[in-house]
Amino acid sequence: MSDWEEDRMGPTKGLEADMDMQGETPWNRVCSKFKKEFGQQAYTTWIGQLGYRGVDGGTVELTAPTKFVRDWIQRNYGPRLKDFFYAEDSRVKSLSIRLAAKGATPAIPSQTVVRAGKTDDQPSLSGVENVDEQAALDPKYTFESFVVGKSNELAYAAAKRIAESDDVSFNPLFLHGGVGLGKTHLMHAIAWEVKRRTPEKRVAYVSAEKFMFEFISALRFKDTHAFKQKFRNVNLLMVDDVQFIANKNSTQEEFFHTFNTLIDNRCQVVITADRSPTDLEGIEERIISRLGWGLVADIHPTDYELRLGILQSKSESAPNVDVPVDVLEFLARRIISNVRELEGALNRVMAYATLVGRPITMDMTRDVLQDLIRANDRKVTIDEIQRTVAEYYNLRLSEMLSQRRSRMIARPRQTAMYLCKQLTSRSLPEIGRRFGGRDHTTVMHAVRKIDDLCKSDSQLDEDITRLTRLLEG
Repeated sequence: MSDWEEDRMGPTKGLEADMDMQGETPWNRVCSKFKKEFGQQAYTTWIGQLGYRGVDGGTVELTAPTKFVRDWIQRNYGPRLKDFFYAEDSRVKSLSIRLAAKGATPAIPSQTVVRAGKTDDQPSLSGVENVDEQAALDPKYTFESFVVGKSNELAYAAAKRIAESDDVSFNPLFLHGGVGLGKTHLMHAIAWEVKRRTPEKRVAYVSAEKFMFEFISALRFKDTHAFKQKFRNVNLLMVDDVQFIANKNSTQEEFFHTFNTLIDNRCQVVITADRSPTDLEGIEERIISRLGWGLVADIHPTDYELRLGILQSKSESAPNVDVPVDVLEFLARRIISNVRELEGALNRVMAYATLVGRPITMDMTRDVLQDLIRANDRKVTIDEIQRTVAEYYNLRLSEMLSQRRSRMIARPRQTAMYLCKQLTSRSLPEIGRRFGGRDHTTVMHAVRKIDDLCKSDSQLDEDITRLTRLLEG
């Protein structure tokens, strides 16, 4: 019998020996009371991991698999658990939760039976296969090629600290921002630097979609043990675009337990998303609370100086092409949506000049990029509209994107939808999806409603004018 099994079973003392006619112990009844008051999920996530050893001198003795689980239960459920035990036996005065025997901590299962016996999924930490996602890493994405400005300096500094030091005071690092602002670049840069400095470290970089796909495959082929070995036995786990596991309950359950295991083992976790943890829709509250534990760094849209710096850096890396300064300045002023599109515009201009054998000029640049420049004339994005409207009406972004229909939330939501239709070239279905997965007919109704109200409601008409001015800068 393992140390873990001994702790799970333990000597039978006190309440454990007091069994009713149906063979149910007071511990079972305490668990039933907990489930009734806090729900099955809270029980499965937390109390289901405890081992019950009995009562000694008025103290209920329990064991927890990890320090994280122990501390969480003591802080959030300890007093209530003691009340439940006291209701079973008035001699109970206190509750003690200690760690299970050292070296026997199992991977956190999604379901743990309270009865004595062995728990599933207990991977060894030795002899683990090195998780090397090098094939997924872009060699161009390094710290050296990342241009730092005011909008991304915190994210850059945090990423460098993780890559260069074993003594990091924040865990996890959560990076968020719009598309093409450098989140993925920083994750790849962390991976390359860690592999260069400490090649023996196990590093895993994975998109949230791939994490979900591999988990589903593991379930299908009944190989969850290998899946847990791969993602829970690393020194550094990086998950990109975590918003893609929204409303995927089973994947979120596995992500939650993987996250807990790594944090408790003092392994570093880096997460990215398109918005802050508190604004993520369809993600369980318990996951959101953990994502905000460490350092949350927002990567803002780039300003003119940073865009110009990025273009200068990229043009210098192509020594056979001469890009005039006025062309770089023109691109920095006109292509403002995101860095990816900005670099793509410069690539198109340089490729055209190379292929046709012509020098780069302003006229040629305008001609080659006329479609892109036209699209960027309508420069306002859905994200910007949502944030601006939420701030204007003093709402949280998550409230405006939620399913709540109260007037104080519904009207700003309709206003934001109206502005998305007026100020962007996005389709009605896409706008609906960005507002909590709503149907395009909902957007159509919002546009018509605001259009009609503006004719009779002078305050709303003034709000629309102010918001439009704010957004178009």
